[in-house]
Amino acid sequence: MDTKQARSALGVVIRQQRIKLGHSQESLGEIAELHRNYIGSIERGERNVSLDNLVRIASALGLPLSTLIALAEAHIATSNVRLKLP
Repeated sequence: MDTKQARSALGVVIRQQRIKLGHSQESLGEIAELHRNYIGSIERGERNVSLDNLVRIASALGLPLSTLIALAEAHIATSNVRLKLP
């Protein structure tokens, strides 16, 4: 796994969880005390998110940080399986 892949997977998972909870980027940002543009750039995989901000986002999503990371790792594993199929 490379860092770009990890950032992308984390962004996908954050977006999925945000939508699942019915939050906009703006409302998630308000709860996490982060700007909506920052949330968007994380979801697009453009940001190398600090631990502090990951903790804020996980908390805003109602998830332990370990679960957020595990979901991102599972997304990577699933994506890699799909890429290897003929």
